[in-house]
Amino acid sequence: MLIMEGKRNRSEAKFEKSIVVKLQVEGLHAWPDCNIEEVGFLKNIHRHIFHITCKKEVSHNNRDIEIIRLKREIKTKLLFQFGNPDRVCNFKNMSCEDIAEMLIKDFKLNYCEVLEDNENGAEIKKI
Repeated sequence: MLIMEGKRNRSEAKFEKSIVVKLQVEGLHAWPDCNIEEVGFLKNIHRHIFHITCKKEVSHNNRDIEIIRLKREIKTKLLFQFGNPDRVCNFKNMSCEDIAEMLIKDFKLNYCEVLEDNENGAEIKKI
């Protein structure tokens, strides 16, 4: 009886499901309005490897969108919209928050994290 009850509880359980993609792009950006003297160099264009983690909600275990396909679509968008022939994205004055928010909107994500050199950055969650 106890075993059957445990099986019933598992089958009735509800889950939130998301696929996760991680990618990197080489990019440039600047913070021209920086008024913090000790990091004033951020006013100038500078390079990072942007580490991006995206989560997109799915409704079943066979996924609504294939993981590799989503990753390729995100990278293609970034390179098409911001990339140069050397495949370096010029994000201009965009912050990590700006990049994450754009990706959430464009790909209907529920979460996006953008880190500079896999150290510092931002995460945005759709609420």
